[in-house]
Order: sequence, then structure tokens, then C-alpha cells
Amino acid sequence: MAAPSGRRNGSGGANLWVSLLLAAAALRPVETVSEPTTVAFDVRPGGVVHSFSQNVGPGDKYTCVFTYASQGGTNEKWQMSLGTSEDHQHFTCTIWRPQGKSYLYFTQFKAEVRGAEIEYGMAYSKAAFEKESDVPLKNEEFEVTKTAVFHRPGAFKAELSKLVIVAKATRSEL
Repeated sequence: MAAPSGRRNGSGGANLWVSLLLAAAALRPVETVSEPTTVAFDVRPGGVVHSFSQNVGPGDKYTCVFTYASQGGTNEKWQMSLGTSEDHQHFTCTIWRPQGKSYLYFTQFKAEVRGAEIEYGMAYSKAAFEKESDVPLKNEEFEVTKTAVFHRPGAFKAELSKLVIVAKATRSEL
């Protein structure tokens, strides 16, 4: 089953929208942009399913949850960054390994949001580090729905280093 239209990096409109949103946020005076929250956590191998979650926004109305299982190596330090738009109607969740590439073999992953619907979601096999750029997963390796970005069993090639989600408040939250 194909990913919903407009939710993936493959569409020029989605790229433009995210670029404009990020540029607008960067151009605003510092006092009007909500401060992002970045929390470090360990991604642990061993084949057991683990989850890490954080809340953001007024009254912690948005939640981002990263659930995964991985094999090989030792614990890796990862980070989850969350932020909201000035009007608190959009939020972003970025989950990544700051060193760029994970050396763990992921057997599964899922990043989901609560309190909002995904407008843009992307998964990467390698995160930007020093002079290197993000390397996106192939479209067939993952899926984006209204509330989650997750691996496709049988197609996902076990490499994951970054997930990016931009979501908008659901009608009940407006």
C-alpha cells in the first residue's frame, strides 16, 4: 500500500512546505518562537521492543513516541527534539543519532504522534553529520499515515538514523 499523498519527502510540495515552515520559524524574533525541547536517550540493542516518549505544547497536549527493536553493538546515544509553532497548532518531532549513522540493525521502528495528524514524515538511513547530508530511506522501506511513520516488514533494510515529523493539531485539539 502506498503512502498517503503529500506526506512524504518525494513530493515537491511537501518539501517546499517544510522548507517554508522552517525558514519562517528561523526568521522570527527569538522571543516569538517556542523553544524546542531536546532530550537524550539510549537506543539499546538486544532485539527487545523499547519505547521512548516526550510531550510538548501547552498542557503537554502533543506526544511523540518512538518504538523500536534493534540488534548488534552497544547502546547508542540518540536525541528527540520537539517544538511547537507560535500559535501551538503545529509541532515537530525529530528523532536522530547526532553522530550521523547508527551501527545498530533495526528490526522494526515506529514514530507516532498523539494530539495531532502528520502533515510531513520522513525516515533516513543516515543523518547529516559534519559535511555529509541526510540519506532518506527508499519509499518502499517505510510508510506514513495520519499518526505514524513506521517500517514496512520485508522491505525495510534495517538502517535507521533519523525520523522527522511535522504535525498539525487535530480538530478536537483546536
